[in-house]
Amino acid sequence: MRFRASVILLTLLIGASAGAVEPAALSETVRALTADDLQGRAPGTPGEARAIEYLIGRFKALGLSPAGEAGGWTQAVPLLKTQIGPSSSFAIEGSGGSVSLKQGEQIYAATLHADPELDIKSAPMVFVGYGVNAPERGWDDFKGVDLKGKVALFLINDPDFEAAPGEPVAGKFGGKAMTYYGRWTYKFEEAARRGAVAALIVHETAGAGYGWTTVTAPQGESYDVVRGAHDPQPVPLQGWLAHDVAVELFQAVGLDFDALKQSARRQDFHPVMIGGVTFSAHLAVAASTVQSRNVLAQIKGSKHPDESIMFGAHWDAYGVGAPDAQGNTIRRGANDDALGAAGVLEIARAFASGKHPERTVLFALWTAEERGLLGSETYAAHPLYPLAKTVANFTLDVLNTAGPAHDVVLVGSGQDSLEQDLAAAAKGQNRVVTPDSHPEKGLFYRADHFSFAKRGVPTLLIMALGGGADLVDGGREAGSKWVDDYTANCYHKPCDALTADWDLRGAAQDVELVYDLGRDLAFSRRWPRWSEGSEFKSIRAATEKERP
Repeated sequence: MRFRASVILLTLLIGASAGAVEPAALSETVRALTADDLQGRAPGTPGEARAIEYLIGRFKALGLSPAGEAGGWTQAVPLLKTQIGPSSSFAIEGSGGSVSLKQGEQIYAATLHADPELDIKSAPMVFVGYGVNAPERGWDDFKGVDLKGKVALFLINDPDFEAAPGEPVAGKFGGKAMTYYGRWTYKFEEAARRGAVAALIVHETAGAGYGWTTVTAPQGESYDVVRGAHDPQPVPLQGWLAHDVAVELFQAVGLDFDALKQSARRQDFHPVMIGGVTFSAHLAVAASTVQSRNVLAQIKGSKHPDESIMFGAHWDAYGVGAPDAQGNTIRRGANDDALGAAGVLEIARAFASGKHPERTVLFALWTAEERGLLGSETYAAHPLYPLAKTVANFTLDVLNTAGPAHDVVLVGSGQDSLEQDLAAAAKGQNRVVTPDSHPEKGLFYRADHFSFAKRGVPTLLIMALGGGADLVDGGREAGSKWVDDYTANCYHKPCDALTADWDLRGAAQDVELVYDLGRDLAFSRRWPRWSEGSEFKSIRAATEKERP
């Protein structure tokens, strides 16, 4: 009854007008999604069931139609959930004995294999630099070295991330802007393709784009899509090694970590065996299959119903974890991404209250984004509307809670023509577009839109973590402070909660921009285009004949 009452309250609050997005409406939705009884909205928990019930109720109250499987409101997302137990152990062994590594301090490891135990015994270790195999860029860090049965040790980010001007590699991988080769997901995938028994990435905050506490936030818990016996399998053990541990490991065997890191910026780099030491691990694994769900709603197009414009955000957060300094255990995900979900609901309200769109408008609230974009990936692999005729994907993930801004921060600038549309819409608000000031964080590869981008659908991501906005109150200095404070103190932590100091006027501005862009496409025959040089342009071009 509580959810039904909330839906009625919100319908009265925001249902009367299709006009500007109201900060109060965003706040009320965030309040509902971060309530104690949702317990941080972890997939497969009672909190998920309550969140799904609430979201479906909101869509129903707005008069939308279901867009899920079999005429329903959801799409099934079966997930493998693994949790390594406290008896798990990790060690580096050498002639002088064995050194244990403490999970969460010196190492952070997990597995996506369902076996109750995983043992790695005295596996050789090999440093593979950045672990990049990019034939189109003339780059191969592996040089044919066999990784079967070995532990691959990677650097985070791209080979040119720390290159000095004039170095041959400078700019070869986009400079400070991370490519997909720099992401941890790519490195784990490459290790699996090459038969490694484990993949460990040396953590450095600058290259990763986040600190060690973000790495350890899942606390040994992992999720994956349920894979068939003939599907590609993940590397058995994947994780991170603390930077100081890696430096000491190299020193112990007469290697210079910094010198090898510099050599990894050259095309002639060759993998280096870390001779004289081996790696052993024992993982006690609790595995289960979790049935989770995406929530999907629609307004069917009046003239071109097979062409769709998608607005998306993720409903999941990190659930319940270890207590913080104040004893709080619920990781509510208020900004990440209850606020994004609130934005999608506001856009749905505006469409439902206005003129009926000519193209179909889809509203997607994804599961398991925090576990690796698994909900959006499931939809993109099994789309309910053809991706070739998906006009664009707009994704909201972490919005500005520090007040109105003179600009809107764009993550992934230079990718497609939606960027020009955003600039025109922002001008109508007397604002400008500011490119992501921290492209080295690879944010373009870390949100649900990427599941669609890599399949050729033009995308636009609004994410405040891309850099400090030029706030009306305090300018860019205040905007940068907000980003830094949120990232350091609240990202994936209990601190990410709705508080009295939130000012959602800036978030409302950004949601309105996204609505304006989508509404324009919903009443047009335009098809956004990838820019020259984008890695996704050729993928979209391959389906050109399927579009009018």
